[in-house]
Amino acid sequence: MLYYLSQYILDWAHGTEWESRLSFLRLFRYITVRCAGAAVTALILSWWLGPKIIRWLKDLKFGQEYPDKAEEAGLSNTRVNKKGTPTMGGVLIVLALIFSTMLWAQWNAQVELTMLSVFVLAGLGFYDDYAKIMKQSGGGTPPRVKLITQFSLAAFVGIYLWNLPAMSELHLLGSKTVIHSNLVTDLMLPFYKYPVHVGVAAGILVVMLAIVGSSNAVNLTDGLDGLAIGCTLIVGFVFLFFTYLAGNFKAAAYLQIPFVPGAGELTVFCAALLGAGLGFLWFNCHPAQVFMGDTGSLALGGAFGIVAVLIHQPLVLVIAGGMFVLEALSVILQKGWFKFTRLKTGTGRRIFLMAPLHHHFEKKGWHESQVVMRFYILCVLCAVVALATLKLR
Repeated sequence: MLYYLSQYILDWAHGTEWESRLSFLRLFRYITVRCAGAAVTALILSWWLGPKIIRWLKDLKFGQEYPDKAEEAGLSNTRVNKKGTPTMGGVLIVLALIFSTMLWAQWNAQVELTMLSVFVLAGLGFYDDYAKIMKQSGGGTPPRVKLITQFSLAAFVGIYLWNLPAMSELHLLGSKTVIHSNLVTDLMLPFYKYPVHVGVAAGILVVMLAIVGSSNAVNLTDGLDGLAIGCTLIVGFVFLFFTYLAGNFKAAAYLQIPFVPGAGELTVFCAALLGAGLGFLWFNCHPAQVFMGDTGSLALGGAFGIVAVLIHQPLVLVIAGGMFVLEALSVILQKGWFKFTRLKTGTGRRIFLMAPLHHHFEKKGWHESQVVMRFYILCVLCAVVALATLKLR
């Protein structure tokens, strides 16, 4: 909004005495300036809205009065009592994120598609949180309904991008050769320079797995105070770099990564996400005043998936979000092995003491804060490896 307003004023002032006086408005043309503005706006908005939303959720009695899986498994002795802590705190993140992005970004197709996905997934998460509160149990929206909604959204995104002209351009150094690629049918591999053609079916499948997988992986990680949002901030920082470089012709050509026109505006979105996330962490750090809930986790995870697809780097998300992947794999392996061994021997066996993975370490005697900080460290290492793919190819 501010970009369009500033350009309108500059066009109006062109050729008049006001042109030189209003020249500072040209700053809004720079993505770096608008990124800083988006991050600060989202942070301040989160700080300002936080106490109000927490009080509102408490007044509505949107608190977690039912025991979660960790408490049922006997982990309550190692934790601060969390009963009554309001959930749906993701509303705070989503409001700050959407407002700040709309205020500072140019509204191109990439931004609009990302915002649509965030809105849909936040709505799905809100409905799920509300269902849990009304039932006062951990069972909210049926898993089948959630997956159908997520896969439908992801399929829409994949088909939409497939029908667009080739948006990704790889400019080879030392030659005038330009490799044009479709964001869906051509796949970029980490540590490999050239796009690999995978076809429509496989390409759409990758898009769906990126969006649905990341959405649910962040959701599974959201089990300890500050864990999911802290890891989200680290991964968001990685994609802040990737989106800026993907939208910058010279930087993309130098690093030999795909240049995607318009992707630079996703940098503003990522900056707003970082600001909103930092503001939320203020209230979500141990002991948490509010929980993110599915409202935030499904939306943030899905946002990473679609951003990765839009900059033609879906597999980099697997590296940058390595901790999210491990959390999701721990659940899949635990359930799969339990069912397999029960079928074969009549008695189900477990790989981990408890899944997701963070509860396994709690069971081993780690304090909640230890688990969170150590997961942060591992997440930073994953982020470093992801950033290394920019040059090692």
